[in-house]
Amino acid sequence: MAPYISYKQQIVNICHQLVGKGFLAGTGGNVSVRIPGEKAFAVTPSNYDYMKMNPDDICILSLDAKVIEGDLKPSIESSLHAAIYETRADANAVIHTHQIYASTFALINEPIPALFDEQARFLGRSVEIVSYAPSGTGFLKKNIVSKLRNHCNAYILQNHGAVCLADTAERAIFNVQLLEKCALTYLLALCTDKKVSRIPLVVREIAVSKLRKDQEKTASLQ
Repeated sequence: MAPYISYKQQIVNICHQLVGKGFLAGTGGNVSVRIPGEKAFAVTPSNYDYMKMNPDDICILSLDAKVIEGDLKPSIESSLHAAIYETRADANAVIHTHQIYASTFALINEPIPALFDEQARFLGRSVEIVSYAPSGTGFLKKNIVSKLRNHCNAYILQNHGAVCLADTAERAIFNVQLLEKCALTYLLALCTDKKVSRIPLVVREIAVSKLRKDQEKTASLQ
């Protein structure tokens, strides 16, 4: 376990933070981090209480989802995490949650447009809906890969939940929180039946260009 202990501990820390913030509960969702210099990642085990989790429980997988280290069964969504790391070299951390307000849009099949400057800067042009497929299947993996090329950092899985990614674990946690803010405020705005304003297109594109530069810089270091 020694070569991977820091990544395993990082996963546990992320999970505990997200439980404390109310974004993870029980055994729902999953978390992973890329292991630099290897085609591998650390990921939470399947159906395991986050508050009981310790570094020994974390699984280390190759990008083809083969177990390198770990005694527990890896998350059912491990192939989804692997697909993100294979497709997006700028992603070093992936968080899948069943957070309430983002999940509301998973049920009404409604993407979230660019509402705030910080949303465009850190999440991208919009939060798109990934078409439904059963959890842990190749169909879901295929569906999310088809969306990843838009270079956004947050996605809503239809009738399921949300996925956020980033270049660092800290930023991925931030993106989870930012997504929930956007989802809640957009939902409340829609409930007023009034026109929902968006940030100007030019502002959105300037923010997105800064995000892309960050992503390209991170990808070049892989």
